[in-house]
Amino acid sequence: MSSTATTNNTDQQQPKTAKEVIAANVQSLIEQLEAGHSDALTAYLNAMSRFHNYSLGNILEIARQKPDATRVAGFWKWKELGRSVKKGEKGIRILAPIVGIQRKKKEEAEKDITKQNVPVLVGFRSAYVFDVTQTEGAKLPAMREISGDVGENRDRLVSFIKRQGIELVFTERIAPALGMSYGGRIAILPGQSKAEEFSTLVHELAHEMLHKAERRTATTKTVRETEAEAIAFVIGKAVGLETGSASADYIHLYHGNASLLAESLEVIQQTSAVILAALESSVVEETMPDAELARVA
Repeated sequence: MSSTATTNNTDQQQPKTAKEVIAANVQSLIEQLEAGHSDALTAYLNAMSRFHNYSLGNILEIARQKPDATRVAGFWKWKELGRSVKKGEKGIRILAPIVGIQRKKKEEAEKDITKQNVPVLVGFRSAYVFDVTQTEGAKLPAMREISGDVGENRDRLVSFIKRQGIELVFTERIAPALGMSYGGRIAILPGQSKAEEFSTLVHELAHEMLHKAERRTATTKTVRETEAEAIAFVIGKAVGLETGSASADYIHLYHGNASLLAESLEVIQQTSAVILAALESSVVEETMPDAELARVA
């Protein structure tokens, strides 16, 4: 690596596995919020909205080390894009998977010669990425973001809900509630602004995706509501909505229980990633010519 950038060489003091990374960051988050730093949770949820293709452990690592990061890549990836990491910039440590090859037994390989070697995860190594603000050079092409206004995002979200086999109705009977989830059915109060309605739809969809059967009985109503609201926050930020700060009360629901918090953050990240991927795929379907869609299918 060029001498123009630096990385943290204290890896021996750093968590080595994905579970250790998550545990260390969750504990740090608890300590920050207990110390009155209520913006810490907002920074983590903001990171989820920006880096939903990353694992939970790496999202937490990026948010902890550089909360204002918006677009990250490795040193050589930035070179490929015509940009260089500025002198003296410190890399953001993440964990990269180490993939090995497992050879099948001779008799198994003979049955399927196309799959003689099987890739397997054997561990993780430290890798470093840099935010776009730590680089300089050629102007970047616009990031592939969900295009259009809230109305288009709303229609894509409704399509996704219906594809899940969830019935969607609009009724004033649920007032003063803005939305209700009934397990296979979502009711929305009519008359909300487009932004409010979108956020309510995401909130109730989160309940449908998360809070069924075992998870419903294993969590309290307050935890379920805050998980759904956190997902609405992440999705809203990702599509460009103006949202309020995430409530620091969220963390206190867990009474310092790091394992419960880690589980909650993981389901928030995974559920948000599924919804955002669905919205992005809708954009591809809308803009891709029919002939290309046919080839993809």
